Amino acid sequence: MPTKRKLMQLYFALLFNANVKGFATGNIYTGNTKVMCVPGMNCYSCPGAVGACPLGSLQGSFSAGKSTVFYVFGILLLYSILFGRLICGWLCPFGLIQELLYKIKTPKLKKSPVTRLLSYLKYVLLAVFVVLIPILYALRDTPLPAFCKYICPAGTIEGGLTLLANKVNASYFSMLGPIFTWKFLLMVSIVVGSVFVFRLFCRFLCPLGALYGLFNRISLFGIKLDKPACVDCNRCVAHCKLDIHHVGDHECISCGECASVCPTGAIKWKGPKFLLPQNEVSKNSPSPDENAGLIFALALRKEGHQPDASLAVAALEA
Repeated sequence: MPTKRKLMQLYFALLFNANVKGFATGNIYTGNTKVMCVPGMNCYSCPGAVGACPLGSLQGSFSAGKSTVFYVFGILLLYSILFGRLICGWLCPFGLIQELLYKIKTPKLKKSPVTRLLSYLKYVLLAVFVVLIPILYALRDTPLPAFCKYICPAGTIEGGLTLLANKVNASYFSMLGPIFTWKFLLMVSIVVGSVFVFRLFCRFLCPLGALYGLFNRISLFGIKLDKPACVDCNRCVAHCKLDIHHVGDHECISCGECASVCPTGAIKWKGPKFLLPQNEVSKNSPSPDENAGLIFALALRKEGHQPDASLAVAALEA
């Protein structure tokens, strides 16, 4: 059965693309709601889109004047402070697509020091393709949303392919060139890669996730770690499919799945509690030996000692 998070992801994917008529007519919706940015990655050019993409809006704002820059940046700042990367885990349609692709039964590439290093690439893309290049071209009075034009796979799928699939847009094929070929090949690579690597685009390439991640620590909603209750067993980090260093850091998408393996219930929810998955450890009655292991590890913390991760795991699994 779908989890609460999957249902939420599906709901917002449908909400962000509520202009169902657009898929039939092949036209892009240009109503009043298009002046607002949706929180997740959702292409403005998708026929069903009823809002603007935050990344596309930010790049375009540099050529549209100071008031537009402040308006778009204000919306992004609001989303960031409220939710951080919870948006990636619960609201982003392209995140849902990647997670569904990952469910295909194949050998999977596990996280490693290499994937952790690659996770910083999205910050480079944010600085260069979303900020630096658009600003430089804006100074020349030549708007260039570089990330949308040269990289964004969500735009290729939601905007490019959905428009080209409609026969009323058959004339668009004559306008395709090397840039579309590059973006199509890149999109195929990301889609295929997402079958083997969990949330490949989110982890390594998404500038929006990079931006939201900077606010994870102060966001009003998401997950957090109750440090006094934590015994440093590292089960949460080992269980997470993303390249986190600890719960709630800049890579965390607040999916909450780590809470199910926390032996002390140290992972808390900043927001509605019903969204946090049930703790698979605490719902089963612990044995006296398991209780003894937890008490021992907590006692070490209380005395000011940091229990070694292997010692904590050994105590919990005794």
